[in-house]
Amino acid sequence: QVQLVESGGGLVQAGGSLRLSCVASGLTFRGYGVGWFRQAPGKERDFVAGISWIYGSTRYTDSVKGRFTTSVDTAKNTVYLQMNNLKSEDTAVYYCASRKGSFSVAEDDYDYWGQGTQVTVSS
Repeated sequence: QVQLVESGGGLVQAGGSLRLSCVASGLTFRGYGVGWFRQAPGKERDFVAGISWIYGSTRYTDSVKGRFTTSVDTAKNTVYLQMNNLKSEDTAVYYCASRKGSFSVAEDDYDYWGQGTQVTVSS
């Protein structure tokens, strides 16, 4: 049984940093791509970042480029989303999702989802 568990969310002031973690059981991130998505109140869930260890690729939505970094620790089977210089518009529930092979920007392409972690940025 595959399970993704996120952690690391919280309340932070604008300009601050948080690091989200996504730990997997039942699959290995060596062969599975990961997408980070977020959903703000009243809005759709949007792609934020993606990473594929096997293809050595990452991708970021324009609004987080230069501020967010995603990485994989294969020894811990954990994917991270380092978020720096946070802004109020980054406030959302953040989800990690996984699929075999590369990541995708489309949430419908994913087979497994974490439960989400709340990130709140105060201005």
